[in-house]
Amino acid sequence: MNGFSEAFLYLNDPLNWTRRGGILELLGEHLAISAVAVLAALVLAVPTGIALAVTGRGSGIVVVLSNVSRAVPTLALLTLFAVSPIGFGNRATTIALAVFAVPPILTNTFVGFREVDADVREAARGMGLRRRQVIARVELPLALPLVMTGIRTAAVQVVATASLAALVGGGGLGRIVNLGFGQQDYGQIIAGALLIAVLALATEVLLVLLSWAVTPGQKRFPFPVRRRLSATAPEPTAAGMPL
Repeated sequence: MNGFSEAFLYLNDPLNWTRRGGILELLGEHLAISAVAVLAALVLAVPTGIALAVTGRGSGIVVVLSNVSRAVPTLALLTLFAVSPIGFGNRATTIALAVFAVPPILTNTFVGFREVDADVREAARGMGLRRRQVIARVELPLALPLVMTGIRTAAVQVVATASLAALVGGGGLGRIVNLGFGQQDYGQIIAGALLIAVLALATEVLLVLLSWAVTPGQKRFPFPVRRRLSATAPEPTAAGMPL
């Protein structure tokens, strides 16, 4: 029996899902760690990105923060936290993941607001809108697609990386992989990896749909759909015109 067959058996055992410390409990911990980390990054990065974009003096700061944050591995932060008062566990992982999630949200927010046409801002001010009203009613809807792209990128990265919590005594689906390595159970390792991958893909799809729903303007389905020619439809000629 190969590893994938063992993973299939592991995932189809109801006891592995419902027991204490099982898949459902670990999934809840994984989602909680990821959600808190992304929300913390949102609270920090979105207002900062807007403020820097409004002043027009923050491009250098954004580049430096993004490059420095991306250059520091999450595992290195967890190692530093282990010898600090933060210590081990879910709290250390959540803080490290929040730091990891800031760069894409900050960069996309800054770029999204900076790319709003200056004529649009002036027109809004000419209509009597105050600065905050211009930001909320004009600039934010126009910058929202890029902001949502940054949030989606950060959320998928966080969900995929939250498995590191198992290495510092935390919870989450990474514990399945960690226990599999400890027991040399390759089926359990593959099962844990599949669960993390599926959760990351589900996060991506959910946030694509959310971005599509909240973005103003004409709605187009976010996923490409191929249209089949009906049997009665005229066949196109080489010139592109029906016969």
